[in-house]
Amino acid sequence: MKSHLIIRIAKSLLLARWRQTLVAAVGVTFSIAMFITLLGFMNGLNKLLDGLIINRIAHVRLFKEIKPNAHQPINSSDRFKHSYNFIRTVKSESSRQAIYNSGAVLRALKKDDRVSGVAPRITAQVFFNDGVVDITGVINGIDVEAESHLFHFNEYVTAGKPIDLKHVSSSIILGKGLAAKLLANIGDVVQVTTAQQERFSLKVVGYFQSGLQEVDKTQSFASLATTQKILARPSDYITDIQVKLNDLSLAPGVAREYAKLFDTETEDIQTANAQFETGSFIRSLISYSVGITLLIVAGFGIYNILNMMIYEKMDSIAILKATGFSGFDVNRIFIAIALSIGFFGGIVGLLFGFLLSSIIDQIPFNTAALPTIKTYPIDYNPVFYLIATTFSLVTTYLAGWAPARKASKIDPVVIIRGK
Repeated sequence: MKSHLIIRIAKSLLLARWRQTLVAAVGVTFSIAMFITLLGFMNGLNKLLDGLIINRIAHVRLFKEIKPNAHQPINSSDRFKHSYNFIRTVKSESSRQAIYNSGAVLRALKKDDRVSGVAPRITAQVFFNDGVVDITGVINGIDVEAESHLFHFNEYVTAGKPIDLKHVSSSIILGKGLAAKLLANIGDVVQVTTAQQERFSLKVVGYFQSGLQEVDKTQSFASLATTQKILARPSDYITDIQVKLNDLSLAPGVAREYAKLFDTETEDIQTANAQFETGSFIRSLISYSVGITLLIVAGFGIYNILNMMIYEKMDSIAILKATGFSGFDVNRIFIAIALSIGFFGGIVGLLFGFLLSSIIDQIPFNTAALPTIKTYPIDYNPVFYLIATTFSLVTTYLAGWAPARKASKIDPVVIIRGK
């Protein structure tokens, strides 16, 4: 039977029960709209959290760690060379925390085609002096331009200019929580004392707010030169090298390679943030599960409506088969009805989903903990729309398959004789 005739008959059956058809289409529309909105919001939230944590962490970090010396003096004695030596108080080896030959290491990293950028860092434990009270804190010596380019440092400086760390001698940017403890305003001078009891005066040129309150109560930032001066170290003193790769998935292998090549400890982003990545995956899985459940529920609605339509149109089906329509043709008619509901309901659902997402994207989201976020996060990934369209068609096809199969097996003689 010609396809255009099949389509005309399906259209007539749809319009004959337009209220039921509308209910089924609204069910699909609602499911698709909620699927798009939910996935867009949840994945936008995941990207927000990634921006707060993952994007501010190096893909590979090179550092020197204080650890117990594997070569204790007793092991060097010929007398105990072939014995098992149990040592109760194993001491750490007397090696410095700085990365050896840091200049050559930095040059080698920058030449690696897999590396998109490198940022050296110095971590210094200090005490901030507030009258007679000493507040424990950390000064991170950074290359401001590299940190801003690779890890968005400038976006988290809520007051002052990050570049002032480079241009203003002996300057510091305080975490917002730490500044509140010290009652320090921009332009004030704060006193810090090192572990070697050396005291320095540093000018406050800005505030830093990461969104993590405990971090902001202890962290502060200064230039590499200022931090080296505080610690009384030479200009090549570097405790950490942060590496950002072009391909994040290479991080574990690259970390192992660098550990052997440069004789340092290394840490890759997957190992350091395994729990966080698991949380993001679970949130996405929940979003997809809820969205697909909505589509399946809409499919059951279509199934029920088509079943009712078959019972109400027994006479019409019998007449069609009596006038030469095969069971396959009748099957195609009801499949066409189901797919039409899924297609048009899905198109409208995509439109409403996009509109809802746009409205949410404009809602102000102001919180002191997240100064860089102005509105609720939404992800407009085209993949979500493709998945929604595919599932709407697949779900409605499966919902229409069983009723269509039942209609194709109706015996017109039995129906007419019963009448």
